[in-house]
Amino acid sequence: MTGTLVGPTPDLARVTARKMRKASKRLHAVAAMVLLRCINRFSHQPVTGTADVVVSMTSYGERIRTVDVALESIARGIARPRRLILWLDEPEAMDHLPKGLERLRERGLEVKLSQNFGPHTKYFPYVACNGHSNSPLVTADDDIIYPDTWLQELVEANQARPTMIHGHWVRTITVNGGSLTGYQDWIRRRDTLPGLNNFALGVSGVIYPPRMLKELKARGDVFQDACPGADDIWLHWVALRAGIPVCQVDGVSRHFPMIPGSQANTLSDLNVGQSRNDHWIRALYSTADVSAMTGTFTQRWSA
Repeated sequence: MTGTLVGPTPDLARVTARKMRKASKRLHAVAAMVLLRCINRFSHQPVTGTADVVVSMTSYGERIRTVDVALESIARGIARPRRLILWLDEPEAMDHLPKGLERLRERGLEVKLSQNFGPHTKYFPYVACNGHSNSPLVTADDDIIYPDTWLQELVEANQARPTMIHGHWVRTITVNGGSLTGYQDWIRRRDTLPGLNNFALGVSGVIYPPRMLKELKARGDVFQDACPGADDIWLHWVALRAGIPVCQVDGVSRHFPMIPGSQANTLSDLNVGQSRNDHWIRALYSTADVSAMTGTFTQRWSA
């Protein structure tokens, strides 16, 4: 009796391939974390450099135990910022920093105490005091391992288009019948074209020009009522109102590896799925905002 070997169904093959890719990415992330922890233990190189930008991030809770990996990945970059700042909102954490953060502070990391602004803490305390700065601000997340070209690419994008916002991961806000579609339906950019309907995701890193810092300072902490758990939404809305376009750094949207063990709790816990983002979007964006993104509204907004 003869038989025929039957391979896996296409769906099973796709699922298997996806699982293998995820496992490979996790192994690479673990290896990168081990390397960065070794660098942290033995390096004496300053975390700052000559790039005329400030990099700012925040951390809280259990993530403070792994944030040194994210910071070290920035510090080992080809370009290093003039200032590297970590904002914490817990006085007790300031008094009992993990050894990894202590070593980074000895090499130039600034660890500062702030009021708790949720995810907005990664930029607002700096803007509140330095909204007049002539240097761009780069925001980063505390659970990501950034590649060594990360900051250099952001700086180069800013130098090419200094009045615009640039991010490694940008989506296009889509409109259907004059209304914004759901957040989940916004599509990834596949080019570097600027647009008011481009939406930068902070997780992969974003560089903001000085004009944006002035706009954020002028708006103050209204975000605490408008969208307290969604900094990306607030930042885009402020940029839209100011007429500041957003661009992607290159033609591929990039999401960098997450730090293993950093996801026990997240700053996005305030979001109850995508529906929470959609709630804030509907409350914040006006008909005029939607028209501005589609290029049909030319009247200037009042301050």
